[in-house]
Amino acid sequence: MEKVKISARQLFVLIILFEHGSALVIPLGVRAKQDVWLAILLGMVGGILLFLVYYRLYRYYPDIPLTSYVQHIIGPWFGKALAFVYTVYFLFLASRVLRDFGELLLTFAYPETPLFSLNAIMILTVMYGVYKGIEVLARTGELFLTFLYVLAIGGFILVISAGLVHLYNLEPVLADGWKPVWKVVFTETLYVPFGEMIVFAMIFPYLNNPEKAKQATIIGMGLSGINLAITMAINVAVLGPELVSRSTFPLLDTIRNIQVANFLERLDVFFMIALIIGGFFKISLFFYAGVVGASELFGVQNHHRLIYSLGFIVLLLSVAIADNYSEHIKEGLRIVTVYLHLPLQVIIPICLLVIAAIRHRYFNQQS
Repeated sequence: MEKVKISARQLFVLIILFEHGSALVIPLGVRAKQDVWLAILLGMVGGILLFLVYYRLYRYYPDIPLTSYVQHIIGPWFGKALAFVYTVYFLFLASRVLRDFGELLLTFAYPETPLFSLNAIMILTVMYGVYKGIEVLARTGELFLTFLYVLAIGGFILVISAGLVHLYNLEPVLADGWKPVWKVVFTETLYVPFGEMIVFAMIFPYLNNPEKAKQATIIGMGLSGINLAITMAINVAVLGPELVSRSTFPLLDTIRNIQVANFLERLDVFFMIALIIGGFFKISLFFYAGVVGASELFGVQNHHRLIYSLGFIVLLLSVAIADNYSEHIKEGLRIVTVYLHLPLQVIIPICLLVIAAIRHRYFNQQS
């Protein structure tokens, strides 16, 4: 691990940037149609409950990351195997988010550019940020967060000023009951982006004030959930539930509809900048966690040595994981959720917490 520390405020900033990341880009929870905002809020509540599991594990082992304390909990052999799985998981998620933003750039501005070239530029930027370290990433995030919020508020005002919001598109609420909403929660919004907070189990040991981790994280997740719910509600109010469900990038389609006073239009380029910034931080945190996990697992004292090789692997994987964007999204919903998110975000952490609690209680009684 690096010999650096970040503050609770910087942790809060990283959480906001991470949670928004690709969640603003992909059609998050659109299968709930006009109730998508409700599915996101319920996913946020479930994500906060999952975070409490991750937080409790962190409090048991405050000085080491996830890939280290799993070896303390279940033993060196099984622990190393599980640490390897989590390391691959973080790198795989970095490649998936990289693919999201590569496809976004292809659709928006560079339809004739090879996906590999766009992803290569992005991953080189990420590799440089990770090389500089978590403290530099956190400080950079502080600079960008205000800029992103100004853009977001400005976009909200412009959408309303342009008369694009039609609240009747959000009605009727729960037209098909709670079942479709809960289905979306347990297949999408619980895991992306809220369950992905498991990556911060690799970041928490860098905090200079561990006591504030819980408060900073819950506030960050709560604010992110509200922002995402409002954003998707606006998308539905502007485009309608059917068009949103068919849209590849709903927020981009919403912004493209802005036209105020017959001259203020084509503002999507500014929001593309904001989306790319969020994507940079999300990819960086996943990649950083994968690099730190690999260096700890393989006994590499200087994790900088692994950045270039692992970055190249993430780049190749981002192109190879799917033939096209539709297949990429389907894999995320049908395969990644069931075989990766569910066990690695929910089942295994809960089992680890149970074992850790028993071990600590037993050894405390013995002492």
